[in-house]
Amino acid sequence: MLLANVAVGIIQLIIAIILAVAALYIGFSVLNKITKGIDEEKELAKGNVAVGIIVAAVFFAIAIVVQSGVAGVSVGVGAALSSGLGSTDAYIAIGVAILQLILGIVLAIAAIYLALKVLDRMTKGVEEFEELKKGNVAVALEMAGVIVAVALIIQAGVIGITHALI
Repeated sequence: MLLANVAVGIIQLIIAIILAVAALYIGFSVLNKITKGIDEEKELAKGNVAVGIIVAAVFFAIAIVVQSGVAGVSVGVGAALSSGLGSTDAYIAIGVAILQLILGIVLAIAAIYLALKVLDRMTKGVEEFEELKKGNVAVALEMAGVIVAVALIIQAGVIGITHALI
């Protein structure tokens, strides 16, 4: 039994690593589309701290959401094991858990995008993305706070989805 639990733990760890890397890649790609006219890679290479703060905030936000989603996948794998790996219930449990994680990532990215749009409307005298290009750390910290706050709120929703579905 101990060996089976270790094997399940290793499988869950491998799934978590794969999902985390994929989510971070997707998040960075989407960030490139959200930011207006900023090439994050070039700005980071130039040492633009403001852009670095935003990239880090997006990575933190995705990690927060993925962490709760991975917990859901772990619950799904546990449910699958208890019903027998070859059973239809097992496939449904794992499928629902992975779908829930993907939904959480999509919702997080959409919520971050919407929150940055709302912030842009609230701060009419500040062009956030232009300020990021200039390296304005104060604006970057403001935006990073919004991004992480939204992720924490989305995390609660992802956990709620996990409890409802699994």
